Amino acid sequence: MNDRERFKKTMHFEPADRVTYWEVIGFWKETLERWQTEGMPDDVYPQVFFGMDRHELAPIIVTLVPPFKERVIEYDETTELVRDGSGTVCRRLRDGSSIPKFVEFPVKDRQSFAEMKKRYRADSPCRYPAYWEDYKRSVQDRDYPLGIHCGSLFGWPRNMMGLENIAVAFYDDPALVEEMMEFLTEFIINTIRRALEEIGDIDYAIFWEDMAYRGGSMISPALFKKYMVPRYKRITELVRSNGIDVILVDCDGNHDELTPLWLEGGLNGVYPLEVQAGEDPVRLRKEYGKDLLMVGGIDKMVLDKNREDIDRELDRKVPFLIESGGWIPSIDHCVPANVPFDNYMYYLERLRAITEG
Repeated sequence: MNDRERFKKTMHFEPADRVTYWEVIGFWKETLERWQTEGMPDDVYPQVFFGMDRHELAPIIVTLVPPFKERVIEYDETTELVRDGSGTVCRRLRDGSSIPKFVEFPVKDRQSFAEMKKRYRADSPCRYPAYWEDYKRSVQDRDYPLGIHCGSLFGWPRNMMGLENIAVAFYDDPALVEEMMEFLTEFIINTIRRALEEIGDIDYAIFWEDMAYRGGSMISPALFKKYMVPRYKRITELVRSNGIDVILVDCDGNHDELTPLWLEGGLNGVYPLEVQAGEDPVRLRKEYGKDLLMVGGIDKMVLDKNREDIDRELDRKVPFLIESGGWIPSIDHCVPANVPFDNYMYYLERLRAITEG
């Protein structure tokens, strides 16, 4: 069974020769640098080296085109104030070792959003590969699953305005929020339609939102239902009409309030299922049955502990979830740099012993 066949069987709750192996978010740069001092070769592709199954997204650019030109506004010995490629002004450590502090966002009102819209033209020539016909031929007989990115309805506007500003805008200027989401919905539909129709047999779709904290959603379910569910439906109806019935959303944090609303909007899968935020794939499977597809949910925090802790995490989740189906095992976000290389290799060994034993 090849990677594509295995993925499709898994995502449709059908028997496969084994589970699909993904590391859906991947590894921090600092993690790989550490591992290269502990025995990992420094001339390999990590996903290949660790034996992950191949999966790819169609190379359609759904983000802003062109990006802003990055510019250093000022700097001192340790920090720099930068306008980055998204147009956001942030202060960050010059060695890149910390999360930046956001200072200013590119969208403040309708006028600045009108300027931002110029970077979201669906007909920008570089959104599709230069040799699109060649690319289409190259994926016709593929043996791996191919996905398409369907953008974002909240995550992108939040990044354009900043969380506090867009949260206030829902109440002070709801028409602007609606205008932004409506524009992005039409942009996404107009951008991906060609790929959906011309490739014809794409295997899955993904959205990106990251709209939940450890304690819950960044906006109320009522606002989500009013502004986002109808627009999700328009996008997912297009996707489903082109034969795709695996539609995943990437959202960190605790999204329990949002999961049923994603299902209402036509999305049917979530990842990476952050354990420290309270997400538990065993609980979710029992709650949603075959209505919900899942990727992730293996607690990254146990990987820097001892082997018994790793065993307990895998033994509690993996056999049940493999038996239930509709789940791809993966660490619940980027593998952090405090994880020893030997521990990660042991995790992979034990995972495969359970799933293939």
